[in-house]
Amino acid sequence: MKEEFKGYFETNKQTWDEKVGIHAESDFYDMETFKKGETSLKSYELDALTDVSGRSLLHLQCHFGQDTLSWSRMGAKCTGVDLSEKAIELAKQLNTELNQNAEFICCNVLDTSKYVKDQFDIIFTSYGVIGWLPDLKPWGKMIAERLKPGGIFYIVEFHPIVWMFDYLEEKPIMKYGYHQKDVIYEEYEGTYANTNSTMISKEYGWNHGLGEVISALSEAGLTIESLKEYDQSPYEIFPGLIEKEKGMFETKDKLYPLIFAIKATR
Repeated sequence: MKEEFKGYFETNKQTWDEKVGIHAESDFYDMETFKKGETSLKSYELDALTDVSGRSLLHLQCHFGQDTLSWSRMGAKCTGVDLSEKAIELAKQLNTELNQNAEFICCNVLDTSKYVKDQFDIIFTSYGVIGWLPDLKPWGKMIAERLKPGGIFYIVEFHPIVWMFDYLEEKPIMKYGYHQKDVIYEEYEGTYANTNSTMISKEYGWNHGLGEVISALSEAGLTIESLKEYDQSPYEIFPGLIEKEKGMFETKDKLYPLIFAIKATR
């Protein structure tokens, strides 16, 4: 990791440590229902990764491990990685409570290969992940290092167009570049999982266009099998979305996609 980025990552880590307790008690993460056996996974990833039983799976930027443990419940042998120590502590507690056999490791996702030496059949990451990374080239290199030959990498993520808007104003305004290189700093009250929380979120992020994502993976040696873009989001985290079918949201005019998904192999 470059020295210039360490301060940004440390601020983000502190923010995510603070979010853990708030998120664990939120309706958004619905911990009670999850503990009773409900999956936290959404339709896009379930449709893309239909057969995980008996396969090794590395989940990057796993937060407190609900998705990791959902894959584990489906029979995958899972390892989850996250920047937040508090998140990993809770993930380990949930793993024990739910009698699963997942492993959880606290590290910056870009440093994964320093802490995880195994290679995996599947590497998975989803929804609000790459925006925390200043440069995707080391991310792509790490994925190639940790993926078995013939293995699958799958990312489902919010579309770069949605990150061009500033949502802190009453009405979203287009403010940021599609693939802006300069860091973006935001400071606001609450979190996406609990907008009524009084915590102050302090966050540094970066915008990455689809070309950058694809290039980071292909230049690392992965073969892109598919790139899909979707008008519907399984998360209502942007203002003005309309629920068109149960649990799926879209913009009123559908002028741009909300989600993209890439499947790649090594």
